Amino acid sequence: MTTKKSTPTWSNVKTRLNDFDRAGLLGLLQDLYAANKDNQIFLHTRLSLGDDVLKPYKVIIDRWLWPDLSRNQDTSVAKAKKPIADYRRAIGQAEGLAELMVFYCERAAGFSNDVGLQDEGYFDALVRMFEQALKTIASLADVQRQPLWDRLDTVCRTCHNFGYGVGDDMDDLLSDYGVDD
Repeated sequence: MTTKKSTPTWSNVKTRLNDFDRAGLLGLLQDLYAANKDNQIFLHTRLSLGDDVLKPYKVIIDRWLWPDLSRNQDTSVAKAKKPIADYRRAIGQAEGLAELMVFYCERAAGFSNDVGLQDEGYFDALVRMFEQALKTIASLADVQRQPLWDRLDTVCRTCHNFGYGVGDDMDDLLSDYGVDD
């Protein structure tokens, strides 16, 4: 009779980590760091290392929202949203989240406008991210809000070119959040 092994959990990992000394933990972290670029980005962000911790997240967002069509690259809303979730897990500072969300909206609107994209699912995701950005911006200090609201207002004006009610939905959201034009 074979015994079924259970899938390890964080609790199992934590128990085993208690056996490590400082050098062992540093070695483990070094191995994780070397194993995967995502781990590097996570640690750089968590530890606030580098000049611009948002840059690697923006590169990924940009790739999936403004693909190089001459290289037959495609868009992916899910892959463009992942860096925002990754940043939230790594450090989750509201200012950084707001910046990434506004950047997402700018890139999605810019690409759509530039190439004449007509994709209702892409537009729906853009409006949802626009609303998430507004919610996040609302949690910031007054002095931080206006520049981000101004950028979203520019996105909204661009989105009036698309049809599908995208610009109108954004106007309504701006109004709901008390953002003046």
